[in-house]
Amino acid sequence: MSALWTPSGPDRIVHGDNLPVLEALPDGAFRLAYLDPPFNTGRVQERHEVSSTRAETGTAGFGGTRYERIRRLAAAFDDRFTDYWAFLEPRLEQVHRLLDPAGTLYLHLDYREAHYAKVLLDGLFGRDCFLNEIVWAYDFGARTTRRWPAKHDTVLVYVKDPERYHFDSSAVDREPYMAPGLQTAERIARGKLPTDVWWHTIVSPTGAEKTGYPTQKPLGVLRRIVAASSRPGDWVIDPFAGSGTTGAAALALNRRFLLIDESPDAIATMRARLPHALVSATAPPTAG
Repeated sequence: MSALWTPSGPDRIVHGDNLPVLEALPDGAFRLAYLDPPFNTGRVQERHEVSSTRAETGTAGFGGTRYERIRRLAAAFDDRFTDYWAFLEPRLEQVHRLLDPAGTLYLHLDYREAHYAKVLLDGLFGRDCFLNEIVWAYDFGARTTRRWPAKHDTVLVYVKDPERYHFDSSAVDREPYMAPGLQTAERIARGKLPTDVWWHTIVSPTGAEKTGYPTQKPLGVLRRIVAASSRPGDWVIDPFAGSGTTGAAALALNRRFLLIDESPDAIATMRARLPHALVSATAPPTAG
């Protein structure tokens, strides 16, 4: 992997399956990992069959949780979850290995998977390593009159070591008070620190930020993550990089980044958005 990434090398965009790339990276190389994997929405999407390496007896994990029992319980409620987690779990195991002792994982999901993922991440990282459940609320998208319209995503936040993780709330962009009439002029001018509910609009279909990539996330959301959980010069990794918003936020805040995606459209978008980054391709898988 030294040909694809080194800690002293340039910002990188890697075109290929993220699992073998992650497996080849050195332990503890990254301060921050942001994952925005394909949501298990029930719509047709590509699936990768990945068998678990854990024993049927349920080998104890990082937090002492029995993985096989938890996975069976989750699958009993939703058959689709079995394949989805078989795809995602080995990638999260690798990300856990790649985080340095002060490192943080942000896992971005929607309401269909967040509750399953929370239980399984408790097993992988340990319950004491759970930091936050962030609710990103937005105001655009499909409407329905048959239920409360779903207008939020969930971001689960876990740290590698609950005694050593990096978090700097003072580095985060502040936001307006929702009830400014109850605040002093000084506090209104300074703004308030965000809570675990983030009110932030989606990327405008006609705005300058729009790249045309269908699942692009707003720069403001990623800036908040990168600013809070890394320092200038730290390495940030995004294995499902998509439009490259994580890299754009890292670049703006003087962080280093490694972005991975297997979609040619994603790579083309990131090339245009982050022209300084070195683009590499992993070897195609062998037949059989």
